[in-house]
Amino acid sequence: MTLEKRLRQYIIPNMFATIGMSCYILIDTLFISIAEGTNGITALNLALPIYSLIFAIGSMIGMGFATRYTIIKENNKDVSKMMFSHAIMWELLLSIIFVLLGLFCSSMILKIMGGDEIILKTGTTYLKIVLICAPFFMLNNTIVPFVRNDYAPKHAMIATLLSSFYNIVFDYIFIFPMHMGMAGAALATGTAPIMSMLVCMIHYLSKKNTIKFHFVFPSIKYLIQACQLGTSYFINEIASGITTTAFNYILLGLDGNIAVAAYGVIANYALVGNSLFNGISQGQQPLLSELYGQGNIEGTRRVLKHALFIGLGIAGCLIVIVVLFSSQLVSLFNSDGSKMLEIYANKGMIIYFIGYIFASMNMIRASYFSATNKPKKSFMIAISRGILSIIVFALILSKLFGMTGVWLSFPVAELFTLLITMKE
Repeated sequence: MTLEKRLRQYIIPNMFATIGMSCYILIDTLFISIAEGTNGITALNLALPIYSLIFAIGSMIGMGFATRYTIIKENNKDVSKMMFSHAIMWELLLSIIFVLLGLFCSSMILKIMGGDEIILKTGTTYLKIVLICAPFFMLNNTIVPFVRNDYAPKHAMIATLLSSFYNIVFDYIFIFPMHMGMAGAALATGTAPIMSMLVCMIHYLSKKNTIKFHFVFPSIKYLIQACQLGTSYFINEIASGITTTAFNYILLGLDGNIAVAAYGVIANYALVGNSLFNGISQGQQPLLSELYGQGNIEGTRRVLKHALFIGLGIAGCLIVIVVLFSSQLVSLFNSDGSKMLEIYANKGMIIYFIGYIFASMNMIRASYFSATNKPKKSFMIAISRGILSIIVFALILSKLFGMTGVWLSFPVAELFTLLITMKE
């Protein structure tokens, strides 16, 4: 079997899984827009960076330990067997921090994120439930990658898709028939990872499984090694939260809640784009790490080229869809019929999605460097596109071009990152 075919066997199931996750967020937003209107979308958008932080830390630990496991298992089986246990212990320990924040600081956090009294009333319960459910999110971000790295990518896909289906169904039940509003949306989202983990248990209890959990005292040394390899995944996940936070503050200054709601629409569709390229990035990791562990550098480069080819093709398709159907896509989340939201979001969608030509290459290359034990190169790409460049360009371009400058900052930042990290 060719490397290209093996790559597709990993990334196609993973792309379906990540698309499923993004779709439940889209539908969650749709239900909230119907039930709570513009205020609901604004509250959700202010809470999303906190959700991104939970997911980012969970991904850094889970993907980092899973990558480390795959790289060393050929040459150091005794140590590799302990990676899963250390990952689980660290996810549990760190998730406690979020639970405490949810119990005691939800309203304060939402206020810091820019919420006024109306938004605090709408979104505090949502954020509290999401934070209390942090252990489920974080554990799931270890359990699923290890299933994928244990030669079961289709099983990982099924687990994620069933979790997404659960979320959509119970979103509807909690929000509408049970009249729970934002709290219902949060409850469906917060408990969905339980479904994913239960499905993954089928693999862990099967004869094909090679990964076992043993109670261990969590090692800081192993955590640091894993986080070095998981940094790009952390920044890829947290980037959306940081971008959302920066954009929210800028947009609140430009045109208040309506501008934030317009970005909320764009940000939710951007989750689909991010999920596709995350699917490629995470899907290529097991194969890349296996080839690197075997010393097959030429093979890793072949895998990278094929992944980039797939990524650019998908980016092109996304741009065509947005250009042709932006009005229809925006109208789905404009239950209040706001003309200004429609104008802002239509224009913003087209400009923003052009950035995926460059973002696809940056995300895939960052994952490549992480999977082949080059954390510094991966970090350089991730920190530039996810934090430094996007914030700098958002501040500069918004001053020069207003709302248009905010939308432009994403493609400009991604192009800048690509140009300064072109080698390999």
